[in-house]
Amino acid sequence: MNIRKVLSGINILNNFQNWNLEIEDIVYDSRKIKKNCIFVCLVGKNIDGHKFAKDAIQKGAVAVVCEKNINFENQIIVDNSRKSLSKISSNFFENDKNDELTLIGVTGTKGKTTSSSFVCKVLNDYGIRTCQIGTMGAIFGSEIIETKNTTPESYEVHKFLRKAKNENFKALVIEASSIGLKEFRLDNILFDYGVFTNISNDHISKDEHEDLDDYIKSKSLLFKRCKVGIANCDDEKFNEVIKNHSCDIVTYGFGNNADVRCEKFYFDENSLKSKFYVNNEEYFLSIPGKFNIYNALSCISVCKKMNIPYENIRYSLEKCKVKGRVEVVFKNENFMVIIDYAHNETSLKNILISLRSYNPKRLITLFGAGGNRPRVRRYSMGKVSGEYSDLSVISSDNSRFEDVYDIIDDIKKGILETNGKFIVIPDRREAIFYCLKNAQKGDIIVLAGKGHETYQEINGVSYHFDEREIVNDILHSIGVSL
Repeated sequence: MNIRKVLSGINILNNFQNWNLEIEDIVYDSRKIKKNCIFVCLVGKNIDGHKFAKDAIQKGAVAVVCEKNINFENQIIVDNSRKSLSKISSNFFENDKNDELTLIGVTGTKGKTTSSSFVCKVLNDYGIRTCQIGTMGAIFGSEIIETKNTTPESYEVHKFLRKAKNENFKALVIEASSIGLKEFRLDNILFDYGVFTNISNDHISKDEHEDLDDYIKSKSLLFKRCKVGIANCDDEKFNEVIKNHSCDIVTYGFGNNADVRCEKFYFDENSLKSKFYVNNEEYFLSIPGKFNIYNALSCISVCKKMNIPYENIRYSLEKCKVKGRVEVVFKNENFMVIIDYAHNETSLKNILISLRSYNPKRLITLFGAGGNRPRVRRYSMGKVSGEYSDLSVISSDNSRFEDVYDIIDDIKKGILETNGKFIVIPDRREAIFYCLKNAQKGDIIVLAGKGHETYQEINGVSYHFDEREIVNDILHSIGVSL
């Protein structure tokens, strides 16, 4: 592609002249340099891409997008290279028009993956071929492409957009993380529908958002980039999130002021199913918890706007299951094992309160906390588990570059402020064995933190660790029929 087309709409600050260059790709990671590519120098918190510009040129980059002079003939100086990456990616993949796809963005602290998966299930069942980008990767039917972040860098987003169009998908659901919105990863995209699930005090750190205000403002950007906003009006930050919106707003929730309102709901203790009524229509959900009814409400709101018939929404929602989200991986007449991605205070509290409503004999929670993440999260999770579990089994998660015993000590500080019983088993496999071996009739065992993940990250190395496989192996070893 000619560089003139690639750079269309970019405010270039220097006197760039070589408009005859032909560009074969865009690269922002110097380890992936290709001949005849443009290299984009991204400035991160820990790494400055300008340091790799010379190496990129030597490897075959024919032009460099940068924020400062690097003394290269074909440099393209811009105000913000990360923001420019989105525009040139849109140009390169010819995504300036999105009329081929219905685009749905989902933002919020919790519920993005579940809400997105609900929408995908309903649309696909109805015959609208739908793909998904988010925490579980980029999902194109049976093909799953691993992604590094919930919302990938803008280059990958636009590459996936082009893939969806080329493969005749008709809709795409994207999890729009606050960092993704803040760092321009979803710029140059106009969503047909933008969904807000909820806000809680998370992702506040020197590496993410400086304060709650910055977090909320980042989330609110979605409602300046969509045609219709669909928002949880029960959330206490609702008005702040939709402030200065430029779209139509549809609300959902349990309150009388919601456009899509849940009037009443019931839980079945034996099946964990929920029955609920929305604007006098009956729905069922196989995933437990009131917070999942909220996720279903967001899905219903989107699908109603897309003119999906009630009968189809109802049928598909009842069949919905999401990997690692209140996922029942074993159940017999004695006890139940659930895997969930809960890895902070809010998500852990939500699932434990929800499971309490099903009256287990004991609620046993196995969890750890991620290393190189805010330490307050560990304390808060310990306190929540101590308050709502009959037994907490403190173990490891992705310790990354921290000592797992230091992480466990932080968790214990929270749990010791409660009267909750707990034991410490640092090896997560051994901890799971303990829970299953000592399960009693009526127990619900929650393995929290890993969810859909199939690895453990320790000292920079990812080791295979799929809790579904581990549960099956242990149950087999102790003679429990699957």
